[in-house]
Amino acid sequence: MLTVEQISQKFSKENSCEGKKSISEKIMRQLVFIAEVDKIKQVMRRTLLTDSSRRENDAEHSWHLALMSILLEEYAAEPVDLERVLKMVTIHDLVEIYAGDTFAFDVVANQDKEARETEAAEKLFGLLPEEQGIELRALWQEFDAMDTADSRFAASLDRLQPFMHNILTDGHTWKLGNVSKEQVLKRMDPIRTGTPALWSWVQEQIELAMDKGYISN
Repeated sequence: MLTVEQISQKFSKENSCEGKKSISEKIMRQLVFIAEVDKIKQVMRRTLLTDSSRRENDAEHSWHLALMSILLEEYAAEPVDLERVLKMVTIHDLVEIYAGDTFAFDVVANQDKEARETEAAEKLFGLLPEEQGIELRALWQEFDAMDTADSRFAASLDRLQPFMHNILTDGHTWKLGNVSKEQVLKRMDPIRTGTPALWSWVQEQIELAMDKGYISN
């Protein structure tokens, strides 16, 4: 993979004529960031595609959340700013380019997840012009904190999407983690508060998953 420095060098050569700068430093930083985050397409999650043919990547997951945000906005527990929600779900996993994907049910890996992702956020959002970098990092932090209407709705969708995939792939990641009903309910709780209209369905599906042996008691 190209490093940030290599990306910068290639862009500088292709966008210069006889040593003259054709774009501003701000635009160059934005273009470099855009190219660097292309690496999210290579961050593989544990979740399978719904046909079980392969694992999905972070870019596919984020796209799915963006579409879900548009389609399910009416079920948000509180009024939300859809533009802010779309920004959150688009950037929420970018830090995994450097920190890696952490399996939700891996207790050991989750112990240093916050530290790894905080370091990654400093490095990644620091590539942007200062004002933009501060804005995106704040949105990333808000998403994780789940302390606003926008972040609670966004986080509920982040839990719902892999939950749906688990149902359609015979409990793939639940089996990987050998998870219990209590663990799944705890993981899905943001749906109860963020999109309560879906909570009864989630509970029903958990009971069915237990009956099928996808989740333990």
